Amino acid sequence: DAQGDARGQAAADAGALLQLVAAMHAHPDSADVKEWACGALTNITAGADAQGDARGQAAADAGALLQLVAAMHAHPDSADVKEWACGALTNITAGADAQGDAR
Repeated sequence: DAQGDARGQAAADAGALLQLVAAMHAHPDSADVKEWACGALTNITAGADAQGDARGQAAADAGALLQLVAAMHAHPDSADVKEWACGALTNITAGADAQGDAR
């Protein structure tokens, strides 16, 4: 919804994408950190409008793709980590913007 997209944009504007990626990198063995960070990335990057595409690109630029894949490798038995990581990867790699195909 529009309110959710606005909250995602506010989080992105506040620097949440970089902080989430940094937290995932700093705590490679914590499934809880990975799960919550993946969930937040999923929510922040949601949205099928131009701003949603821009948040997806910003997440990719922040290094989220590498950290999401690393989270799934590090926690192969955690369905929650995999579920949220897949959601974030779906959002980040989707988009009708020019960079969408590259992501």
